[in-house]
Amino acid sequence: MTQQGILSLSIKDRQTLYSAYMPFVQGGGLFVQSTKRYALGDEVFLLLTIMELEERLPIPGKVVWVTPPGAQGNRRPGIGVQFGDTSDGAHARTIIESHLAQLLKAEKRTHTM
Repeated sequence: MTQQGILSLSIKDRQTLYSAYMPFVQGGGLFVQSTKRYALGDEVFLLLTIMELEERLPIPGKVVWVTPPGAQGNRRPGIGVQFGDTSDGAHARTIIESHLAQLLKAEKRTHTM
């Protein structure tokens, strides 16, 4: 049985967005810092606020990445949320990628890779 949870994420600058975005996930995804335990496949609902946008983007998704507390390399604990195959997920991905257009080709470390 999959766990459901509501997560709220507020991203205030482009570098934080770059560090959290998971472009290698089909449909896009974000890393959300959390010490709460989740399992791969858990369904979650993400309420996302990005920089200057006033609206909160509601995104259904599922957990596709888990970084546990105490992970190697001092990585921050949290989960990777794959955006659901919905218009809300596609809208969020479009907004994120427009903000990150120049940075997506960079080879800087992120929270996941």
